[in-house]
Amino acid sequence: MGRIDRSLGTAVQMAMRLIYPPRCLGCGGLVETDFGLCAACWSDTPFIGGVVCDGCGLPLPGGQRDETAHCDECLTYPPIWTQGRAATMYAGQARKLVMALKHGDRHDIVAPAADWLAEAAEPLICQGMIVTAIPLHWRRRVMRGYNQSALLSRAVAKRLRERTADLDLIDQPDLLLRTRATASLGSMGREERHSVLSGAISINPRCRDTLEQRPVLIVDDVMTSGATFSAAAAACIAAGSGPVSVLALARVGKAS
Repeated sequence: MGRIDRSLGTAVQMAMRLIYPPRCLGCGGLVETDFGLCAACWSDTPFIGGVVCDGCGLPLPGGQRDETAHCDECLTYPPIWTQGRAATMYAGQARKLVMALKHGDRHDIVAPAADWLAEAAEPLICQGMIVTAIPLHWRRRVMRGYNQSALLSRAVAKRLRERTADLDLIDQPDLLLRTRATASLGSMGREERHSVLSGAISINPRCRDTLEQRPVLIVDDVMTSGATFSAAAAACIAAGSGPVSVLALARVGKAS
């Protein structure tokens, strides 16, 4: 009976693929696997590799892949968190995917993005780590209908558990609360962003006991100046967490 069920399931999957063939996440063209990118869109997605800044994940020229290095900005303004990584640069197809996830209700992007994030997060992961998300203010959450960062954090936690079965990760996307609505940061400079976001994020009272002395990984869709991550990390550290690391799907490049 089990063999018949498996055969029927395979037949159904094949029929569904004929009716709904896999499409590229970027351009909608035909691809071989679900949740994939075609060759053109893949080449237009600036994945981060090689030597990166240990603080913010920005790619750095030269050096050895495993060396610990920091960009000029992280040396000038050391982040409050311990380590940071990003999966892609915020450009090309990566920017389009982030915008589609954030504003276009494209939840199908979460699964492949989680794979990219899990790979980028490998140097950050440690036993007992809480995986959480940058929160939205409740009004923005109601308007959008979902928090894209929470979708990413949950998927990343699942991928990391699949990669390391004995890893004691805690999936807690509601660890943080956005206690104050803030204006759009798009046109603001670094100092103004940090000023606006200072104190705007706090710990969910229901999660405070879980947090004590535990390392935390905070996930967001985009890192620009790091102001949002700073506010979130500060809240965790003030509440008695262990070391805090940050992870972004896309890293905005610094102006030359």
